[in-house]
Amino acid sequence: MLKAFADEEERLTLAEISARTKVEKTIVFRLVHTLEEEGLLRKVDARHFCLNVRLMGGKRFRLGYAAQSSDSPFSAAVSDSLRRAAEKNNVDLIQVDNHYSAMAALKAAERLIAERVNIAIEFQTYAKVAPLISALFQTAGIPLIAVEIPHPGATFYGVDNYNVGRLAGQSLVRWAKKNWQGKAEQLLLLGLEIAGPLPQLRLSGAEAAIREALPAISRVCLDTRGEFHRSFETIRKHLRLRPVLKTLIVGVNDPAVLGALRAFEEAGRSELCAVVGLGAIPDARMELRRPGSRLIGSIAFFPEHYGEDLLRLAIDLLHKKHVPPAAYARHQMVTPQLANQLYPMDKCDVNWDYKIR
Repeated sequence: MLKAFADEEERLTLAEISARTKVEKTIVFRLVHTLEEEGLLRKVDARHFCLNVRLMGGKRFRLGYAAQSSDSPFSAAVSDSLRRAAEKNNVDLIQVDNHYSAMAALKAAERLIAERVNIAIEFQTYAKVAPLISALFQTAGIPLIAVEIPHPGATFYGVDNYNVGRLAGQSLVRWAKKNWQGKAEQLLLLGLEIAGPLPQLRLSGAEAAIREALPAISRVCLDTRGEFHRSFETIRKHLRLRPVLKTLIVGVNDPAVLGALRAFEEAGRSELCAVVGLGAIPDARMELRRPGSRLIGSIAFFPEHYGEDLLRLAIDLLHKKHVPPAAYARHQMVTPQLANQLYPMDKCDVNWDYKIR
């Protein structure tokens, strides 16, 4: 209760204390008056209370967070989870948006430095500006945590890309053996070159797992930037120029594979593809539930839990505790059968008329 106050100067109402502590107002009312009687809190006017003691180590710290993009479902889930974790732990969160832009990411980093944050979390996609962003924070003496894309000198938090890719590839192999007697002819890999080599390990892992079982399969790698519309247009052009082949598809994320899936459907070749996504975003989970979909699974990274892990890393770094250079989020394959079990709150009454806008 006492730690709900940022310092001895802050004044809070009973409702504000209840909101910060997540304790019911009736209980807060009783506890606050007990603390007042014991001299630990002081009533400053009819509605407000303040600390009457100094708490050792009770200072709130300022956490800066640069989100990848407010338009990305995955990024939005990370942002929401971090806001919840910061509120729960009485941390001041200063959030900016990178707008999926290299230049915006540099400006956002400068803004967080100007805000004098104690530590920063960077979630941006462009590998080419990662050294520049790291240098800005290092010069300012601000520790940095990098989400998904490595930044020099920063603690990394993200998925174990190669093993995630292997899981995707193994799932496609099992499906091909069961449904095509193991006679898949083409492997289509959908990349994201701007993100640098680490996310590409997802595709490397998938290809390695598939070639162990299907060594003769041909390989086509296309850069889709991890975007639905770019993937749709790229695969549409690819299908016009290529012969009809049984195709296994893995992409760097869900939007890429969903765009490819729509292109195969438009071309009337749905029965010639099998797809695994990465991320298990809401659109992918809805697709998994669609009868007859060729999306056989999507590997969930659970961004709704990133905030808890990231805040724990941030606190450990600020307290000078030993932190490994890389920390990995958990992952799990989500199949059509598991979608409802893992995500029971998803709305299933969806309109399956996907339109390309």
